[in-house]
Amino acid sequence: MFWQSQGGGPWGIGPRGGGPWGGGNRGNGGGPSPRGRGPQPPDFEELLRRGQDRFRSVLPGNFNTRTWGAVVALAIVVLWLLSGFYTVAADEVGVVLRFGAYNRTTQPGLNYHLPGPIETVLRPSVTRVNRTEIGYRSAEGTATRGAATRQLPEEALMLTGDENIVDINFTVFWVIKDAKAYLFNIRAPEATVKSVAESAMREVIGETPIAQALSEGRGKIETDTHGLLQGILNSYGAGIEVTQVQLLKVDPPGPVIDAFRDVQRALADREKLRNQAEAYRNDIVPKARGAAAAIKQEAEAYRQEIIARSQGDADRFTSVYHAFKAAQDVTLQRLYLETMEEVLKNSNKVIIDKSAQGGSGVLPYLPLPALGGAIGTTSAPVQGNTSGSASGGSAPTNGPAQSSTLQSVAPAVPPLRGRQ
Repeated sequence: MFWQSQGGGPWGIGPRGGGPWGGGNRGNGGGPSPRGRGPQPPDFEELLRRGQDRFRSVLPGNFNTRTWGAVVALAIVVLWLLSGFYTVAADEVGVVLRFGAYNRTTQPGLNYHLPGPIETVLRPSVTRVNRTEIGYRSAEGTATRGAATRQLPEEALMLTGDENIVDINFTVFWVIKDAKAYLFNIRAPEATVKSVAESAMREVIGETPIAQALSEGRGKIETDTHGLLQGILNSYGAGIEVTQVQLLKVDPPGPVIDAFRDVQRALADREKLRNQAEAYRNDIVPKARGAAAAIKQEAEAYRQEIIARSQGDADRFTSVYHAFKAAQDVTLQRLYLETMEEVLKNSNKVIIDKSAQGGSGVLPYLPLPALGGAIGTTSAPVQGNTSGSASGGSAPTNGPAQSSTLQSVAPAVPPLRGRQ
């Protein structure tokens, strides 16, 4: 080998002696240099040879070429085996591949796999929430609402269930649920999520009227799209879990948005008037129904009253008839007295006591003003003085009432009952 060639060491040790710049007497101003000039430049071949000799002097005496090769090979093997150590972060899992095929999954921390190319490791993040934007693209480094965005009409314009066009921007948030399925079952997972989400949204919007999509139906659209999207990804075995579908914008297309808003305002006014009419109807109809029910109940009560009264009169007549058949005289007298009581109970009556007609010194007089007022109201002439008693006696008539003179007038008493 080249280091076995003879020659002195780097410091002048060897047959040649002297320092690296020539003979050992250079410091003493040795022999003259060629052409009578100063010290010559160093000889690189000589320096390399002396370095080899120096290195050989340091090594053990039996360290030959074969041993050196074994040491180098052992060092290479050790370094190759040490390259199998790897670290998995807290938000990752390690997927170990053996000759490109799945072998096992490792957890966060320090792990080991057979050095490449036997085994390799992939470390996808399983806790990071990924976002996929459909219908728009946010500016780089921004993901908040209101930031500068770029609209994509080819993704955003969709057809509703009532054949109207609507402009929709939405975002899908998803995480890796199964790292093995995520890496090996689908190709380009992010593009797959985007395509499936757009397809699911178009299907849901195609079954929803535009009025519902623009107002109270947004929550239902998000829920239905989330369920449909997750079902398609599960059928693919994608190993992806969708955490949220968020609608950012649901508007008519730009060229017709003003006209559409006018239509919506008209529809809102129509709905308002309809609600007012419905409220008025709900207020009037119950009142009318209550009044009708009250009238019906009053008529029913009157009917029951008339029937009951008629039935009572009939029962009373029947009882009188049976009593008349049993005792006709008594019944006739009783009927007469009751009839006279009914006739005379509301008429003005003057009763003269016979005991006042004697010689007691009382001068009877006729109350002409009172009788005149009573006669004037009845418009019937009085032919004579009529006196009666409780026994039914009567006095003779001597002429007109204006010239008649009564011996005495008894004080007015309540009318006699026919049964006394």
